[in-house]
Amino acid sequence: KDQKRKENQGFYKANGQFSFGCLKLLRQKNQRIMQKGKNTERVEAIKNLQGKWECRCVIIETIRKWLVKEGYRMEQQTQKGVVLITGASGGIGQATAQRFALAGYPVVLHYHNNEQKAMCTAQQLEAQGCRVLLERADLRDSRQVEAMVQRIAEYWGPVEILVNNAGIAQQKLFTDITDEEWRDMFAVHVDGAFYCARAVLPSMIHRRAGCIVNISSMWGQTGGSCEVHYSAAKGALQAMTKALAKEVGPSGVRVNCVAPGVILTEMNTAMFDGETLDDLRKETPLEQLGMPQDVANMIYFLCTAEAAYITGQVIGVNGGMVI
Repeated sequence: KDQKRKENQGFYKANGQFSFGCLKLLRQKNQRIMQKGKNTERVEAIKNLQGKWECRCVIIETIRKWLVKEGYRMEQQTQKGVVLITGASGGIGQATAQRFALAGYPVVLHYHNNEQKAMCTAQQLEAQGCRVLLERADLRDSRQVEAMVQRIAEYWGPVEILVNNAGIAQQKLFTDITDEEWRDMFAVHVDGAFYCARAVLPSMIHRRAGCIVNISSMWGQTGGSCEVHYSAAKGALQAMTKALAKEVGPSGVRVNCVAPGVILTEMNTAMFDGETLDDLRKETPLEQLGMPQDVANMIYFLCTAEAAYITGQVIGVNGGMVI
């Protein structure tokens, strides 16, 4: 029965795409003929044909929505679950998307402002035969997050792996931080992770399977001078990881946190000059700075069967700077 359902899903999906494509062409052709005002019989024939296609499309769309509602996935979905990576246009997010996509996972690349980089990443992965989907949303708005997760579910199926990676950074004296800057830091890091986790958890709990990985920072563990609001937000993310892991563990959902050290991303290279980065390298026991791929590898590992007994942990990827 399961095999037959999958075959039917493929039929409905394929025919749905074909039907809507034909309908679009028919409408365009109809409009051109109407503009010319000639060949009345042909216009009527096209209208009738268009009506038949519209009826068929409605039926197929109704069936597709029913399949989604019942929990079935589209034919593009394989046994590997859907991965949603927030902030996928940045260094760590981009590397994580590549790690999952090249391993055969269908990956949703979330972005907010940096559309060009997100599209570039998507095009590179598609050229390698990977399945990717771009989604734009302001994670500070719960309605946008819920709509994004719903669109993903309708297209590929429920999210099975969530990587809360989106974030912002700022260096500023504590007494100079404005109310807006404080709220914005927490809105992106903490509220955004909360909204995303809340949106995907019902389906994870229903299936008794799922992974959530929150991306924090070593400053969330130790605190960073002139980055109090950033440190506080990252620390809150670590606390949320531990509490949520205890709550959803009995439902088969694992929640972990990765706390990177100094990683050579555009955000860090823009914030620190070369001399500062060199000083940070010397302070690191391994005497080297991390690469986005180092963090991506840990995130990927935490979502595999090899990490099935790991939950509620904050794992540092920092070259030994925080031990």
